Amino acid sequence: MIKLKRVYDAADTTDGLRFLVERLWPRGIKKIDLKMDEWLKDTGPSHELRRWFAHDPKKWDDFRKRYFTELDSRPEIWQPLVTAAKHGTVTLIYSSREPAYNNAVALKEYLEEKIK
Repeated sequence: MIKLKRVYDAADTTDGLRFLVERLWPRGIKKIDLKMDEWLKDTGPSHELRRWFAHDPKKWDDFRKRYFTELDSRPEIWQPLVTAAKHGTVTLIYSSREPAYNNAVALKEYLEEKIK
């Protein structure tokens, strides 16, 4: 199972393994204060794609296509997440204020398709 949670939300025992899936470190959070198992910064979209998207809902479909293309080219960065999700709960943690249009939502969709 794959879950999503903002970095600013409290960790919970039901989160399972927690992975930060952002290329940039979240603002206002000290590294020692964030409960996570690993920071997988390369799973985040490229700087160019992230800047182009800017959480614009009108660009969501194009963003997903471009992001999935980036992920397809580097399976070694997301394969550990698929493996972990097959063995238990995985929580992808993200910093965006936008809960519906962010890279973690797209990544969750991508990973769930790979697990099938």
